[in-house]
Amino acid sequence: MATKKNNSSGKSLVIVESPAKAKTINKYLGSGYKVMASMGHVRDLPGRTMSVDLSHDFEPTYEIIPERQKTLSGLKEAARDTDMVYLAVDMDREGEAIAWHLTEALKLKKNGYRRVVFNSITKRSIENAFANPLTLDMEKVYAQQARRILDRIVGYEISPLLWKKVARGLSAGRVQSVAVKLIVEREKEIRAFVPEEFWKITGIFSTSENGDLVQKYQEFLDKFKDKPPTAKDKYTWLTKHKALETQLVSVSGDNFRPDNEKEASRIYQALQSAPYHVAEVITKRTKSNPGAPFITSTLQQQAANRLAFSTKKTMRTAQNLYEGIEITEQGSVGLITYMRTDSTHLAPEAVAAARDYIKEHFGDAYLPDRPNVYAKSSKSAQEAHEAIRPTDVTLAPAMVKRDLTPDQYKLYKLIWERFVSCQMPPAQWDSTTVNIAADTKLGQAIFRTSGRKLVFDGFMKVAGISNGDQILPSLEQDQQVWPIKVDPTQHFTTPPARYTEASLVKALEAEGIGRPSTYANIISTIQDRGYVEQLERKFHATDLGIVVTEKLMEHFPRVMDVAFTSHMEEQLDKIEEQHLNWVEVLHEFYDPFKENVERAHKEMNHAKAETQPSEYTCPECKEPMVYRFGKNGRFLSCSKYPDCKFASPCDRDGKMVEPEMTDHKCPECGKEMILRKGRFGEFLGCSGYPECKTTQKLDKDGNPEPPKAPPKPSGITCYKCGGELVVRESKRGEFLGCGSFPKCRTIISIKQLDHLKELQEQGIWPPKTFEEADELLGRNKKKAAATKTTKKKKKATAKKTTRKSAKAKTPVTAE
Repeated sequence: MATKKNNSSGKSLVIVESPAKAKTINKYLGSGYKVMASMGHVRDLPGRTMSVDLSHDFEPTYEIIPERQKTLSGLKEAARDTDMVYLAVDMDREGEAIAWHLTEALKLKKNGYRRVVFNSITKRSIENAFANPLTLDMEKVYAQQARRILDRIVGYEISPLLWKKVARGLSAGRVQSVAVKLIVEREKEIRAFVPEEFWKITGIFSTSENGDLVQKYQEFLDKFKDKPPTAKDKYTWLTKHKALETQLVSVSGDNFRPDNEKEASRIYQALQSAPYHVAEVITKRTKSNPGAPFITSTLQQQAANRLAFSTKKTMRTAQNLYEGIEITEQGSVGLITYMRTDSTHLAPEAVAAARDYIKEHFGDAYLPDRPNVYAKSSKSAQEAHEAIRPTDVTLAPAMVKRDLTPDQYKLYKLIWERFVSCQMPPAQWDSTTVNIAADTKLGQAIFRTSGRKLVFDGFMKVAGISNGDQILPSLEQDQQVWPIKVDPTQHFTTPPARYTEASLVKALEAEGIGRPSTYANIISTIQDRGYVEQLERKFHATDLGIVVTEKLMEHFPRVMDVAFTSHMEEQLDKIEEQHLNWVEVLHEFYDPFKENVERAHKEMNHAKAETQPSEYTCPECKEPMVYRFGKNGRFLSCSKYPDCKFASPCDRDGKMVEPEMTDHKCPECGKEMILRKGRFGEFLGCSGYPECKTTQKLDKDGNPEPPKAPPKPSGITCYKCGGELVVRESKRGEFLGCGSFPKCRTIISIKQLDHLKELQEQGIWPPKTFEEADELLGRNKKKAAATKTTKKKKKATAKKTTRKSAKAKTPVTAE
């Protein structure tokens, strides 16, 4: 037991990540605790350098995050006034790393702090955690550190290469680049896809000989002039009129799928005079099982599919629900358990509470004899963690709706319904398959359909009934049926579907790329970098994404290999779970990677120097045109460049975009203006280019913005070139610039205008040297002050920098 300090307040300090979490926890702790927030990480690898010593076993250099200086000062002051510090940050690797960095930054002694972890912010969980404090799990810290260093190495080694070989400002990521690769490969499959023709014959049949139904069905279809009726609309009509929709599946025992109209028409003609009867009715009882309780990835997928939430929005909203919401008459309440998990395990007390709730509200018929148990979602899933569930099942969504935002309510309802329904029995259906036969001169033709009828709703009582099948009328074998409409239709095979956020998360999880807690960041990053974009909630690879991916696949096949990326994720997991040496894991990746980097710097061609053939001919010189890559993406260029400089933009499919003439006239030469696209969006360019290079920006309504007012003469002489300084406009306001711009780029603050006029009247301006100009403008004092500030910052940073022991090869915990 530590000796009590003289200045101790008697309170223990509890550190969490966020103020919201602090507020909720504070409600359950007594007056002997002071709860403060670290606002996330307090230390990190500084961004200006790699900060990893590659020649000394990846020794990292951490610095205090500048934005956390004030927060850390407050924590230090509070820690000095307490006997014990409880690190109550999140229970995952990132949380463990934050806890370790806090011990280092606050210089906590080993017997002066404890680690507390809890899966939910409830009174019971908090009291249990503080009654059973833990020590830091350094294996988790090593795993997080290894991942952080690995990602830093890839980013800092490959990004400069992309700047040099593709375009400035680009970056690469160990996991993000592989995620982009999935989208790029799907993009190529879609572009290379060649549709194949096939035909269907649909049969709509009635169970009664009613001639009016043919006309009534046509009248029903005529209501949908712009687009065909939905399946729901169609099935509603069919059910009302005791009819059913079928597809022709075989003729004379052979599968029916003709690839041309002639064959389809031949069979259609043979069906015209044939009688129809029910050849077979097969009915069997089937079950639909409830889904497992949510883990991070499945929550993200369902929220994307059912709520149209982005992964980022899902995680942000779940974080709010976990950390605490102000509930009327209850204060701040953590509504769900921790939302970063890959375990479907449920605590026994949670299962018991769910079963009690089901029995009370739905009855014994909806309560299985034994609790439902779900298999592990992955090899690495930890049973110590729980699935995502409500902390209190009795807080039904309707009870807390008024205290939640619309998004919070939707997500909480989704989580609550999945948890309760996962402990209910399966839904039961009567599934029926019907074969309708027609004897034709070509042999017997079989039409088939299936449908199902709900017998017992089971878990769907809570989860909702999902059934897109048609409800079939009562049918018996050999019963005659009458055609309402038999219709041959042409179809074409479709390319693979584009990834949505939900399907991309599913693919990342299936391939072992990244971890569920990183998916939201991966998806956000690849869009921010401009490698992919979402159109109508579907991912499209950009030209930049395709070029960068092709370069990386050519020169870094191991880094871009899905299997190897998955293997590295498993190795990082083993650092935590099997005490694998984190330095050895990094060497396994870096040693061959280093050779690839050195080779790529020598062998990788610049993207702008490469061309791809196209189907177009240059309209000016009649030579073939090629695709090139520029700062605005892919475009068409004459293959004889620079002898012929004709170029044209192209769309995302590579098709030439014809110039779009507008009604606007060039303010300089009077020629028509053309609508063009640049890196900052659409603008107007003169059709007389390159003789006339006039351009005009467009406002938000697509109209040309009025030209800027010409610069105002100031009468002040430029001290660099002897020309005249003029008053120009910028987004930040007026400034003084040389009238000879761009030849002379002198810029002076507008605040100096009156001062310069006085100096010029006194014959002091313009000075003879640049140094004298800086003196007259007061720049020397500013430079000296800036230099002094920079030196102070560097000195302070040097003191705060913590270097790990190269011999230990692991983070050192202060004693």
